Amino acid sequence: MSTFAASHLSPSYPDRAAWGTAPKLRAWQQEAFDLYFRREPRDFLTVATPGAGKTTYALRIASELLSRGVIRAVTIVTPTEHLKRQWADAAARVGIGIDPEFKNSQGTTSRDYTGVAVTYAQVAMHPALHRARTEARKTLVIFDEIHHAGDAKSWGDGVREAFEPAARRLQLTGTPFRSDDNPIPFVAYEEDAEGLKRSVADYSYGYGPALDDGVVRPVIFLAYSGEMKWRTRAGDELAATLGTPLTKDQLSQAWRAALDPKGDWIRQVMQAADRRLTEVRRGVTDAGGLVIATDHETARAYARHLRNITGEGATVVLSDDPGASKKIKQFAASQDRWLVAVRMVSEGVDIPRLCVGVYATSTSTPLFFAQAVGRFVRARKRGETASVFLPSVPMLMGLANEMEVERDHVLNKRPPEDGLDDSLLEQANRKQDNPDVLGDELPFETMETSATFDRVLFDGGEFGTGAAIGSAEEEDFLGLPGLLEPDQVATLLRKRQSDQQAARRKQESAEPAAPALAPHEQVAELRRELNGLVGAWNHRTGQPHGVIHAELRRVCGGPPIAQATSEQIQERIDMIRRWATQRR
Repeated sequence: MSTFAASHLSPSYPDRAAWGTAPKLRAWQQEAFDLYFRREPRDFLTVATPGAGKTTYALRIASELLSRGVIRAVTIVTPTEHLKRQWADAAARVGIGIDPEFKNSQGTTSRDYTGVAVTYAQVAMHPALHRARTEARKTLVIFDEIHHAGDAKSWGDGVREAFEPAARRLQLTGTPFRSDDNPIPFVAYEEDAEGLKRSVADYSYGYGPALDDGVVRPVIFLAYSGEMKWRTRAGDELAATLGTPLTKDQLSQAWRAALDPKGDWIRQVMQAADRRLTEVRRGVTDAGGLVIATDHETARAYARHLRNITGEGATVVLSDDPGASKKIKQFAASQDRWLVAVRMVSEGVDIPRLCVGVYATSTSTPLFFAQAVGRFVRARKRGETASVFLPSVPMLMGLANEMEVERDHVLNKRPPEDGLDDSLLEQANRKQDNPDVLGDELPFETMETSATFDRVLFDGGEFGTGAAIGSAEEEDFLGLPGLLEPDQVATLLRKRQSDQQAARRKQESAEPAAPALAPHEQVAELRRELNGLVGAWNHRTGQPHGVIHAELRRVCGGPPIAQATSEQIQERIDMIRRWATQRR
């Protein structure tokens, strides 16, 4: 590491004493740091899984560039106001003065600072101002979660105009993929064999390698299904079982009913999550939980449920609350059990003690899911586990099973052949994603909901079967120790499932045999099971349902599913299960 010239020993540059307090780089951070300085690039895209430590890595690069005189100023661009302050705090710890309160109306900042932290929206509002600041001094621009620069054309255009003159640009993201075709500024794209343009990272560090290195926690997903009943505007009363094959409309409305605080489903799931948190706190004494809510009104209602469940108040963080950053900081340093928030803590916010989460939002994009789960995976010491509770919804199950899949941002994507994307769900839930939308906007009234423990997902595998809330099977999984290595998690999950199956077989052998299903009932049951597996495979691979069914017919033989016998359907079920096992 280079030393600082005497001319740098001023309030605007890191001094030796401050630099001495900087944490030692992790192996991946050192590797990426060394690669950066071997290349000396103007642009460098680092993709590292949420929780891996991108902030520490970026600030070490900034400090080195300042010490070498390559740059004279630093601008940090973030998605949210809270992250501006978080970055400024981290920079101060290594002696870099960053002004997180800089406003466009100021034009300049105090000479006490080496640079400023701004949001993408702030840059888009006055790109010419930020361009002038960038041209005035040799500047390193650090883009935190650079994919946000593609959130709107005006944002992308503003970022390009403001920072095109920068001496250096360091792009950071935990999730480089987007669901749209907006190109991300200063990111390189290369054409693949299919003619699609894919983002190209200079250095990547995925969840799988980070898990192997002990940098992140293993994530145990606990999925809950259940019975939902609601009334439409027309007065029709409908019912559906979450976790079974449903049409898009049925799934959208059943999912929303499950998250409705007036029903029992969310209350029962939060009770289960709190029991899990109690178990985790036996090994991780300050472990905390986070409920990610859909909107402000619902967040407040969830907090009331948690008070009734725990006897303690929950911290509620709302995006329009001027004291939100202070509340997050206080919760991070406390021993309090639960935090309830809408969207603002889904990305970048650093609360390392979060170990248990409830995914109580209807947002289902891969980017949002990955960032939300990223709030729970930051490891402080080896052995800590993370547990995330979620509805038994196919797209969420698919995303949970693909935690280790690394994605790129792809331009000019073709729409799915079968149209089975989640655009309808997103459209149906869009109003709920906005703050303070009144309940009378909903297309239905929730009448009754109940939760059923469905399964545990871990490392691409599924454990457990549907069981009643509070049953011995559910408690077995809720009672997993909070300190386990990834291989210990898998071993213990397999053992508990094996024990449960043995107990079930023993009970069944002692009971009178159930009456056999009529042939048509047996075929109907097998068709439902096969369709459910095909849906899960669709979300895992992106293959259309029709293509999957056709491939099963080609491999196994036989007619279309409507004419297939029970034996032929069972053979296809066994085949698709083998595919899933081989793919892991």
